[in-house]
Amino acid sequence: MIAIVGVGLIGASFALAVRKAGYSGRIVGVSSPAAIQAGIERGAIDEDLPLAQAAARADLVYLAQPIERILATIEEIDQYVRPGTLITDAGSTKRAIVERATQYIRRGRFVGGHPMAGKESRGAESADADLFRGRPYVLTSADAEIEAWIAKIGARIVRMDAEEHDRRVAAVSHLPQLLSTTLALMLDDSAAVAGPAALDMTRLALSSYDIWRDILATNRTQIDGALARYIEKLQTIRAELPDLHEDFARALKAAQRLRESS
Repeated sequence: MIAIVGVGLIGASFALAVRKAGYSGRIVGVSSPAAIQAGIERGAIDEDLPLAQAAARADLVYLAQPIERILATIEEIDQYVRPGTLITDAGSTKRAIVERATQYIRRGRFVGGHPMAGKESRGAESADADLFRGRPYVLTSADAEIEAWIAKIGARIVRMDAEEHDRRVAAVSHLPQLLSTTLALMLDDSAAVAGPAALDMTRLALSSYDIWRDILATNRTQIDGALARYIEKLQTIRAELPDLHEDFARALKAAQRLRESS
């Protein structure tokens, strides 16, 4: 049995993905009543159970809550699981989660994870069985069981430790969110003349702060460093205006490499 703790977009999508990959066992949800109902209607989960019962029966526990909730669940869940039960998470930062798991998980075995996939829309209603297909899926340690599941759902396994993960996602995920949010604030009085460029660049600003609050809190140092590097580069660009031929050329190659590797 698989237990999805946090039946939102990611948790429900993982459930749909493993079903599509051939899993025929029971999938139970641990979440709010509204999320459980949406998960059942979407076909992601079969029923709901309290955390203690779900963890005691599960072969795999998938934590897909907001980060602070994941941290709290890690402190509680080990008393319920059977020895050797696989516990993994989908949190967007890893250092705080892995450190908490090292402190509290003894009976189960924990593998930190982060699927680099998502949507602006939230909830099981938006879940997609192909959400992870072709996308990087970071694991903080090796484990044959979770690696087999990730391969089955079509994601690409990327192994790196928690500190390295948080440094890199600060640049490729957290910084873009803050740039989009800041740009949307700047362009608020220019909506009448906004074109595709403004719409593309402010897409991430549609994201909810409810999701980002915990990310910003648990990766503040790395995000601050990414912001400092970006501000330094902006100052260089500003000083070089309008002679930016070399910057455009380097940026073009960098953007092409990003698309080739994603």
